[in-house]
Amino acid sequence: MARNKHPEETVNRIVEVSLRLFLEKGYEYTSIQDIIDGLGGLSKGAIYHHFRSKEDILEAVTEKLLGNSNRMLTKIRDCTDRNGKEKLKTLFRESLMRPGQEELFAVAPDIGKNPKLLFSILQDTVDVVVPIYVLPIIEEGIRDGSIETDYPAELAQLIILVANVWMNPMIFEDTPEVSRRKFLIFSQMMKGFGLDVIDEEILARLEELTKIYQKNK
Repeated sequence: MARNKHPEETVNRIVEVSLRLFLEKGYEYTSIQDIIDGLGGLSKGAIYHHFRSKEDILEAVTEKLLGNSNRMLTKIRDCTDRNGKEKLKTLFRESLMRPGQEELFAVAPDIGKNPKLLFSILQDTVDVVVPIYVLPIIEEGIRDGSIETDYPAELAQLIILVANVWMNPMIFEDTPEVSRRKFLIFSQMMKGFGLDVIDEEILARLEELTKIYQKNK
C-alpha cells in the first residue's frame, strides 16, 4: 500500500467520520470497525498510525467540536476596547449569535444520552475554557472595577457550567418554555453578582435555537 502523503487529510477524515458516528450511535456503541467502514477502505493500521485508541479519537473529536468556540473566546478575551463585564456579555451574545448555530442545533443529538462525549466536553470546559478564557475576563473585570467577587475561579466555573450544562437543551431536552425559565433564573443569579449581562435579545435567541433543536429531534 502506498505511503500516505497527506497525513493531515487522513486525520481530518478519521475525525469527521468518528464525530458523525459518535453523534449518531453514541461513543460506547461505535467500534473502530465502524469507523473503518465509514472511511471507505482505510485500514485499521492506518487509523492506529494516527491514534493510539478510540479514546484518542474522542479527544480529537472534542477538540474539533470546541475549536471554533475557543477561537471566538480568544478574540473576546484579547480585545482591548471593553472592560471585563462587557467582555462577559459579549461572550454570551457571540456564543448564541455566531454563524452556524442554527445548523448545529438542527442536527444536534441528545448529548445527555451520549455520556462519554458529554464528559469529554465537560472536562475540556473545566480544564481549558474556564481557566484560559473565562477566568482571565473575570480577573480583568476585578482589576477595572466592573466585576466584584472574592472568588473569581469559582465564579468562572459556576457561570460556564450553568450556561453550558444546566441550560443546554441538548442535554436536558428542555422545551422553549423551560429554557426561558432557566435563562431568567440565570439572569437573576448573574444580577446578584452585579452582572446584568443577559438581555432580551439573548433570551429570544436561546428560545429560537431551542425550538430549532426540538423541531428536528
